[in-house]
Amino acid sequence: MAGGAFAAAARLPTLFRRFKVTSAQHVAARHLDPTFEKLMEGYKHLLKAVAVQDLILASPAASLPFPLLSSAAPRLHLSRGAAYFVRAFPRVFSLVYDPFASQPVVRLTPAAARIASDESAASSASDAADRLRRLLCISSSRCLPLRAIFKVWRELGLPDDFEDSVIARNPTVFALRTNPREPNTHLLELIDQPPASKFISAAEDRRRRDHGSAEDPDWKFAFKLGFPPGMKLTKNYRAKLKQWQRLAYLDPYGNGAAAKQATAREKRAVAIAHEFLSLTVEKMAEVEKVSQFRNWMGMDLNIRDLFLDHPGIFYLSTKGKRHTVFLREAYERGRLIDPNPIYEARRRLLELVLMRRRGMGGDGREEEEKEEEG
Repeated sequence: MAGGAFAAAARLPTLFRRFKVTSAQHVAARHLDPTFEKLMEGYKHLLKAVAVQDLILASPAASLPFPLLSSAAPRLHLSRGAAYFVRAFPRVFSLVYDPFASQPVVRLTPAAARIASDESAASSASDAADRLRRLLCISSSRCLPLRAIFKVWRELGLPDDFEDSVIARNPTVFALRTNPREPNTHLLELIDQPPASKFISAAEDRRRRDHGSAEDPDWKFAFKLGFPPGMKLTKNYRAKLKQWQRLAYLDPYGNGAAAKQATAREKRAVAIAHEFLSLTVEKMAEVEKVSQFRNWMGMDLNIRDLFLDHPGIFYLSTKGKRHTVFLREAYERGRLIDPNPIYEARRRLLELVLMRRRGMGGDGREEEEKEEEG
């Protein structure tokens, strides 16, 4: 595509636009939302802090030998080394010498340890079981790879021992069986088969709350929309969007066999992605993690393109060298509209991360400017 043509395409809304561009060009052409970008600027550091935190909590006496953290730094993407990272967030980590181990160790500060404890306490096994049932019900086979669920356990707010505390303790609801497609792996299967009408999707619930039982075609099957600042919607785009919003909404918990037309399959894929994000405690997830469920949930579309093609419903950020998707309607001014205890605990940890070294002596601003952690 010529440079001028691509530039013109980049100025147009992405919905219903299928130019033959690379995935990277498609991502680059999206409209940026400063609020989500600012949020992800902090989250990219938070995610690394959480990875280090998990290693500490899994270590004996909640003390991680510093040499072990140093060796794990490349895997954790601590590009400037473990020592620099620990010193950059003194309200989260402390580096002390352990005379019994004869080596320096990394520990959580009392404030960070309390937050970790609060988050763990907020992870209710009953709520976790309900979210797992919902997730499995989106799959037509009522089963999902256990390895895929392990990768999103934090996003779903599951206890870190959910295989024992949730799955094993509910043998009449869940079962693990060998995955015939992959040796030495397991599938999580839903034994308890609730009727399709048992669960109401988040999108349908919002429509009922906002509009009651009226049959106005403009919202009957519509998603709540909110576009990035500065994104100009052409008259033609608005007309196509209105037409797309009026397409029948196919419940993500229902049978997807009725979605035979391409537009119907796309709308059902949007409904599934919308419900998946609604099940997460922060209404956000890495695109790569969502993609693991694509075939199991019947989304025969490129997931990243799906998010980019619907900027009024989703927002995709590339901060921190990862693609993260947010559910737009769940956020206002960079915060969840309907927070939950797990989100609140993580938000408190984010605030500690954002404070860095400020107020603790030295030039905190200089430290921040030097910080190049991706």
